[in-house]
Amino acid sequence: MPTKVSKTVQARPKVKAKSAKGKGASRKTSKFTPTRLKLLTPVPSDIDIAQAGKLKPILQLAEEIGLKPGELELFGSYKAKIHLEVRARLARRPNGKYIDVTAITPTPLGEGKTTTTVGLSQALGAHLGQRVFTCIRQPSQGPTFGIKGGAAGGGYSQIIPMEDFNLHLTGDIHAITAAHNLMAAAIDARIMHERAQPDDEKLFNAFCPRDKNGQRHFAESHRRRMRRLGFSVDDPDQLTPEQKRALFRLEIDPASLTWNRVIDVNDRMLRKIQIGLGDEEIGNERFTGYDITVASEIMAILALTTSLADMRERLGRMVFGTNVRGDAVTAEDLGVAGALTVLMKDAIMPNLMQTLEGTPALVHAGPFANIAHGNSSIVADQIALKLADYVVTESGFGADIGMEKFMDIKCRYSGLIPDVVVLVATIRALKMHGGGPRVVAGRPLDKTYTAENLELLEKGMPNMVRHIHNIKRFGVPVIVAVNSFATDTNTEIELVRKYAIEAGAEGAYKCTHWMHGGKGALELAEAVMAAAKKPKDFKFLYSLDLPIKEKIEAIARFYGADGVDYSPEAEAKVELYTRLGFDKLPINMAKTHLSFTDKPEVKGAPTGFRLPIRDIRASIGAGFLYPLVGAMRTMPGLPTRPVFFDVDLDLETGKVLGLF
Repeated sequence: MPTKVSKTVQARPKVKAKSAKGKGASRKTSKFTPTRLKLLTPVPSDIDIAQAGKLKPILQLAEEIGLKPGELELFGSYKAKIHLEVRARLARRPNGKYIDVTAITPTPLGEGKTTTTVGLSQALGAHLGQRVFTCIRQPSQGPTFGIKGGAAGGGYSQIIPMEDFNLHLTGDIHAITAAHNLMAAAIDARIMHERAQPDDEKLFNAFCPRDKNGQRHFAESHRRRMRRLGFSVDDPDQLTPEQKRALFRLEIDPASLTWNRVIDVNDRMLRKIQIGLGDEEIGNERFTGYDITVASEIMAILALTTSLADMRERLGRMVFGTNVRGDAVTAEDLGVAGALTVLMKDAIMPNLMQTLEGTPALVHAGPFANIAHGNSSIVADQIALKLADYVVTESGFGADIGMEKFMDIKCRYSGLIPDVVVLVATIRALKMHGGGPRVVAGRPLDKTYTAENLELLEKGMPNMVRHIHNIKRFGVPVIVAVNSFATDTNTEIELVRKYAIEAGAEGAYKCTHWMHGGKGALELAEAVMAAAKKPKDFKFLYSLDLPIKEKIEAIARFYGADGVDYSPEAEAKVELYTRLGFDKLPINMAKTHLSFTDKPEVKGAPTGFRLPIRDIRASIGAGFLYPLVGAMRTMPGLPTRPVFFDVDLDLETGKVLGLF
């Protein structure tokens, strides 16, 4: 349990909301009204706090932040989607300040990054009178029902309604599941039908049948494929035999396929499956598997796209394999990209929710941070930055994973530059990096983590120091937020502050937002406001013009590695992707989040290691290559006692029970 808030924080006078006159006039809206918290001790469960929270009607919240009713798609009384057209109306407004929240290398328990993101937002908005938006990812139902539980924050720093946030929300993840599996079905159907129809003329007749007037018509996907192949014909009957074969026969190599099915459940038994076993599919058997939905490239595209037109192009560029000649085959070639866009047309709109203290939140997209880029959507940030003085977003896992990808991938595609990075640290994580006993989710913490131990804590400081140095390489100020627990001592927190400042951080601040909401993050919020005014010298870690290997090696050095070792498969992919013209894309390292190395058990800030790359895969629609550092699972499994054992429904009140 986090410790009590300091007297200096408790005694701080409430800052009045700034006037809408002068410089702030461009953001003039109806008066923002914070939602008052009723703090209880001991702190109740997350779901009890969330269900006791007072919800503003979503139309009231929208009016307070300057949105018009016609710019919303309502999903009940307390959540809504925001139309992207709002960006055009607000285009002349200057952007607010852009804050990214990341963390040191975490324990398996997590270090409270989302809770800190929400607590900081509540401090800025409900206590310091700033217009603020929280922008975070939607969680997968896999971890929610597995071992991790929900991801709406915790204690008195949460997004509500918490049940909606952690479950279906507005159906975005289901839309991704449907779109991804439609493409999977289209791939196998195309292979089967091409095998069954060796005659090119009959295949042409199937794809361009005559209508009732005897006319043939190209689909939009046919026209796009023709442009890619380098010819243009208006009338299908004018196609030569060679053009018909090139246009309609994809000749997909089944051995090259990289497109699995997806489902938003932790189902380890689906990691490897055999398909095509039906009586009508004889001869089309093959092995494939399932990934969890949030690992889909379509999820990564949702997070990185900037418009419907951009999403349509990105979906069309998705590569799922090669043909028998080794050329890339795309969703556009398959003819399915338009249908995928239709399935995703509503999912592209960010979801408007609120924090426990009534500040607005945009919840959108949910790519994993170890195998994808781990950040919420660009479109949500773009909208929020026009409506707010401060936008607080969050990168998945530690700064070596989510924050590096935030900078080198998300910021490249958005054109947005962060003003401050907040690095979340906990005493327990630093002690773990100092050599403390193993931390296992679901098991009680060893007493080492609940008793003062300055020697162990000091041994763990190099992990935080390396993260601070790495963040500063991007030319952005960094502040350390010590997510404090009841067993942390002031001496321990002072030791963290000393090392943080010596490493170049603007400061380190004890935060008790879990217990006190925004009031417990006031010092952090004031430090963020001060740091956001400082000059920046933003730069990426690497140039896109570098060869694939040099980009990978730049990131490996960022981790502290001496070098990189490539498997024969990885070497072949470097050659293939360079030949196909994919070598100018950014790199999304798929690596464990529990260590700077490829080995989760190696803690601290190791040096003298080499990074093994066992394979490299391509998400061309999303716009990155992802090297696999060691063994990476794209489908989690359920533990012996999953969280879903505690989830139920109160049949009298209709309330969800057991989420946390």
